[in-house]
Amino acid sequence: MTSTTLHRSEVAGLSVLDAGKGRPIVLLHGVGLNALAWGAQADGLSRDHRVIAPDMPGHGQSARLSAPVTLSNYVEAVLPLIEGLPEPAVVAGHSMGALIALEIAGRAPSKVCAVAALNGVFERAPEAAAAVQARAGSLDGVRNPDPTPTLERWFGTQGSPERTACDAWLRAVDPKGYKMAYTAFACAEGPSRRAISTLACPALFATGGRDPNSTPAMSRAMANLARDGRVLVIEDAAHMMPMTHAEDVTAVLADLAREVWS
Repeated sequence: MTSTTLHRSEVAGLSVLDAGKGRPIVLLHGVGLNALAWGAQADGLSRDHRVIAPDMPGHGQSARLSAPVTLSNYVEAVLPLIEGLPEPAVVAGHSMGALIALEIAGRAPSKVCAVAALNGVFERAPEAAAAVQARAGSLDGVRNPDPTPTLERWFGTQGSPERTACDAWLRAVDPKGYKMAYTAFACAEGPSRRAISTLACPALFATGGRDPNSTPAMSRAMANLARDGRVLVIEDAAHMMPMTHAEDVTAVLADLAREVWS
């Protein structure tokens, strides 16, 4: 979050960045990051909407949860924030945040008028599940690992301001909070087919054509299952497309909000 005027507060035990006025859009970041990863979206969307971006538990300025945890614990940590809003929100999540957003949309349909799952996983292949669980198992919760392998999965080998920002966040994140979140994400099976097929609101599934783990096939499969699903594949994007392809992501979220609030 850059040029937008930001207000930080604590809501339901989470440190939250809040910008703009109007109908609410809630943005949920992924493992190892923080609310600032949504900077471009906050700048663009807060012109017409209220943008609310929490630091997830154990990230940024939010305290970590009590171990052990599962994905449901992160859902339960965010749910009071959304239930406390005066009207239903568009809820968008990236990576682990996408899984949380989808589960919240299923649990609290009266509080979510549209959901966007960006770079979300669905029905991982056994080898992919084993690989992410092995990465989670390698974390000791005491010292953060060299982020280079993660950054190469997210960005490739080319440097960029977005890569530099993520490098700093991955080095600064609370090691125990990072391990807890990574483990919850790695062990999560993702949304079930039934959960997706019973979503009551419009649902956007988007990913990058170069994302090796949250693949276009996954997003297309989820969109086909949803009652009111749609898919976006940004062909030259990888995992961190909210940052690397910020204009495209901001525009599609604005379109989704316009659709439900027009």
